[in-house]
Amino acid sequence: MNKFKVGIIGATGMVGQRFITLLADHPWFDLVCLAASARSAGKTYGEAIGGKWVMDSPLPDSVAGMTILDADADIDRITSLVDFVFCAVNMSKDATKALEERYAKAECPVVSNNSANRHTPDVPMVVPELNWRHIEVIDSQRKRLGTKRGFIAVKSNCSLQSYVPALYLLHAEFGVKDVLVCTYQAISGAGKTFDTFPEIVDNVIPFIGGEEEKSEKEPLKIWGEISGGIIVPADKPNFTAQCLRVPVSNGHMAAVFARFEKRPTKEQILSAWDGFEGEAQKLGLPHAPKKFLHYFTEDDLPQTKLQRDLEGGMAISIGRLREDTQYDYKFVCLSHNTLRGAAGGAVELAELLAAKGYFDR
Repeated sequence: MNKFKVGIIGATGMVGQRFITLLADHPWFDLVCLAASARSAGKTYGEAIGGKWVMDSPLPDSVAGMTILDADADIDRITSLVDFVFCAVNMSKDATKALEERYAKAECPVVSNNSANRHTPDVPMVVPELNWRHIEVIDSQRKRLGTKRGFIAVKSNCSLQSYVPALYLLHAEFGVKDVLVCTYQAISGAGKTFDTFPEIVDNVIPFIGGEEEKSEKEPLKIWGEISGGIIVPADKPNFTAQCLRVPVSNGHMAAVFARFEKRPTKEQILSAWDGFEGEAQKLGLPHAPKKFLHYFTEDDLPQTKLQRDLEGGMAISIGRLREDTQYDYKFVCLSHNTLRGAAGGAVELAELLAAKGYFDR
């Protein structure tokens, strides 16, 4: 496979920085272009980022000297340089939606970390191990946009990545009916560090704007089906959610309670999780974990600090499966929110799209 030339739109933010670390030595993608707001445009990336680089690994020298382009004003130039772009802008939903559509109509595919297009009916919102066939709706989207190559594909909300995979695998066989989930979400999900978010130290904030609505609605699109050129969301499972911000740097945890149409045994649940291999694993995508779901038998696992980086931060950790007095079962899930849940999930989605020929010219 020839390398695809890629750009990052919104390169200076936390997710943009994570994209840089994942793309610096990618076997399929060559990072050639960085774009951000007008106030950063014209500066080198090193000048624009200054002391705001928050990744554990150092800023790659190859990126530090790259000149940042204007994500809005320089669309024609950007799209002439790349085969597709990743989008991680910090803008209003309406502005983000319009920007992503402009890139798509300029025949530049967009793989987005943003939420603006997640509920656009012909935009696939994909976890590559689960609902990968939703990318087939891109053909209909291209007809609507009037494009040959251009399209938009998105990844789902970061916290969903921790618990939806565990439920998705059980739904087809046992019918997940009702789900109660409480998420405990890291501060990097808000683009923060402990230095920039001092009010979270020794504290828990029981509200994250818009997060509970996403947690209750987005899973139904993942479970949906393509019909009439759009993705029609499923009508179940029924989700209810509470989302809390906790004093953790990275890693979203979820406490899950589930009720089934056909109640499985504990052994059946564990067997379904252990034996799962998704399309990402079958294709050998570079960022796909070798084992997607890891179950821990110890009572005190998974722990955020210990398991969030499992398989490069792309695996899902599960533990504490047991019967419940009101629901059928309860368990705990964990994923790395800026890797599996954000930039890593988007990179894996781009790898899926590349493997299926959606970036070909």
